[in-house]
Amino acid sequence: MGLDIRTPIGLLFAVVGAILVLSSFFLSSEVYRASLGININLWWGLVMLAFGLIMVFLGARRNGSPLE
Repeated sequence: MGLDIRTPIGLLFAVVGAILVLSSFFLSSEVYRASLGININLWWGLVMLAFGLIMVFLGARRNGSPLE
């Protein structure tokens, strides 16, 4: 009937996650010194991207057609 709230939320998380993943490749390793050398942007970007894609999938599955 209407737009499922999972679709825009999923798209938002997927876009922000993709930005974090891409930015993790271009930042210097100096940035990660405070986090004990762990690439936080990469890991949380992957988590956010996966969550966003799951939300988009669930929203599209309920509506019957993808991103309608």
